[in-house]
Amino acid sequence: MTRGAWTLYLLRCRDGSYYAGITTDLDRRFREHAAGKGAKYTRAHPPECVLGSRSYPDRAAASRAEHALKRQPKAHKLAWLLAAADAASAG
Repeated sequence: MTRGAWTLYLLRCRDGSYYAGITTDLDRRFREHAAGKGAKYTRAHPPECVLGSRSYPDRAAASRAEHALKRQPKAHKLAWLLAAADAASAG
């Protein structure tokens, strides 16, 4: 990942729930979540894996995308994230 770039990510937790967040270092952030040092939600719902991610040029863009992703029903979250990534790579 390019330094300064922000990443929107979607985790699947052990209980089957999803967690979305943004970071500048996805590997580090996943390790924090897995160690119980991430968000309050992932301390109660430990993450199992990263389902998908997408890079953004700045925090504002990543935050807008995170908000849009969180508004999606669970059944559509992964498809929304992957479709957004496909559209970005096609353009």
